[in-house]
Amino acid sequence: MPSGSGSRRRRPRRAGPRLTVVLVSSSSSDEEGGEEEEEEEEESEGPRRRGGGGGEARVSATEGKAVVSGGEAEGPNLPSCPICMLAWTADGAHRVSCIPCGHVYGRYCLERWLLQCGKKKAPQVLLLREKNESLEKQQAKLLEEIKEHKVLAQKRQIMLHQNVIYESTSKKQKMTELTSDGTPDAEPIASLTEDIDHRNLCSFVLQNEFLVDGARVMGIDASSQVILTSGRGPGVGAEHILTKISMFARQGMQKIDLPPDTKAIRDICILPRGHAVFASLGRKLSLFSMATNNVVLQYNLPNGMLLVFDIRQTSAPLHCMMGLSTHPVHTIRSAVDGSGSRKVFSASSIGPCIWDVDGGEDRPNLLSGMENQGVCISLACAPPSSDLLVASYRPKVELPDDSATPQAITPQSPAPTGSGKLGHHTLLRRAATTSFAKDQTCSGNVSDLRMSKSAIIPCGGNQHLFAYGDESLYGVRTWRLPSFQTYTDLRPHRQPILDLRFAESSTGERYLGCLSAEKLQVFTVR
Repeated sequence: MPSGSGSRRRRPRRAGPRLTVVLVSSSSSDEEGGEEEEEEEEESEGPRRRGGGGGEARVSATEGKAVVSGGEAEGPNLPSCPICMLAWTADGAHRVSCIPCGHVYGRYCLERWLLQCGKKKAPQVLLLREKNESLEKQQAKLLEEIKEHKVLAQKRQIMLHQNVIYESTSKKQKMTELTSDGTPDAEPIASLTEDIDHRNLCSFVLQNEFLVDGARVMGIDASSQVILTSGRGPGVGAEHILTKISMFARQGMQKIDLPPDTKAIRDICILPRGHAVFASLGRKLSLFSMATNNVVLQYNLPNGMLLVFDIRQTSAPLHCMMGLSTHPVHTIRSAVDGSGSRKVFSASSIGPCIWDVDGGEDRPNLLSGMENQGVCISLACAPPSSDLLVASYRPKVELPDDSATPQAITPQSPAPTGSGKLGHHTLLRRAATTSFAKDQTCSGNVSDLRMSKSAIIPCGGNQHLFAYGDESLYGVRTWRLPSFQTYTDLRPHRQPILDLRFAESSTGERYLGCLSAEKLQVFTVR
């Protein structure tokens, strides 16, 4: 080769015993003279190409392996196998092979791919398909997140609009009261009656509102300032989930998956030592760990029975007591009377009952005077001794008498949305250790389907308020006990109140939670 030519000529391929030689460009032209000096040495050792920085690439037809040594694996202009990245040959084990999809590989690499991976598609085709499927999943996830953000933004806008209307209405009402009476009210929330001494009663301060979708029940842990809600997850056919909410953090919501066979949860109770229990359809009672967010134990829960557990030893219940009927129990409250004996109050559709857990009685007693009052849908107890109870009722549905003469039935117009049914709330006072006397009664709009929750809120001066989610208001109404005089109506929702809970921490903080299908309100009770 002439010196200073600036390019390398390709060496003619020798007829080696079973080898195919592929030459690559060198990175320096100063070594050309050395190549001619080593030409005879190369012929004696076999077909081989040496270069200072270019490296060496060869394919052995006998071994069927592609070997790379030195620097670059191949030259910039030589076609190569996409699997081993080495140039294919015209014949031999690594000869060029084209498959129906149009991709080209070395024969040996293609056969090894088919044997090892068992794929009927080319590697590039499979890679593109996997990338497409991954991109489609990412796109679907992003679209779902965008949809959820849009729904939440719409709900927030509606809530802000409602808050503005509510505050404007409240200001107008206060201005009217100032104009008529000449003096402002003493508490932040005005009463709807004029004969109540506000100095000894409670005020409700809205601390936080959370947008919830499909929540049905709730439980409050006042000491940890955590709320558990339950409902079906978003989407068609979604499983039921728990949501753990930090009461004073806007973004403190954590969704918790439940076992796949969990049905709709009907009640949640927060226990000491970081546990909670919830009852679900299918007669299941589940013990839930607040620390690990897992269901620890599950029990069968027969209708109408009372099971008593020791949370330190939960392998089996301590007592199993039969109820007065097989109607499901929808409310349970525990209390200690003046003698130190533990009593349990429960309510089913037949009415409120008292159970002597520490005594020798095997069955409960229906509270006196509560027979034939209607369908009992809620029971509220004044903590901690439960000397005051309020039982809520709705009228029974009278079935037509088949033996009576058939008469023309006059069609009735449907009840207006949100009106519910006209039921009543009855106050019960403790008369003795295990007996209660019926006291005042007031009317109220109650649900004709749900077993709603209610609460008795202790106030200063041994006074109490009764709170219930009124169906006509789509909000919570409070009454003063024992007179059942209306005290105040809390900020309404757009949908009926599904759950209502009052909780007090060991340090004295008191909270009232109101839950509808659209939002959760948390009030501080002062």
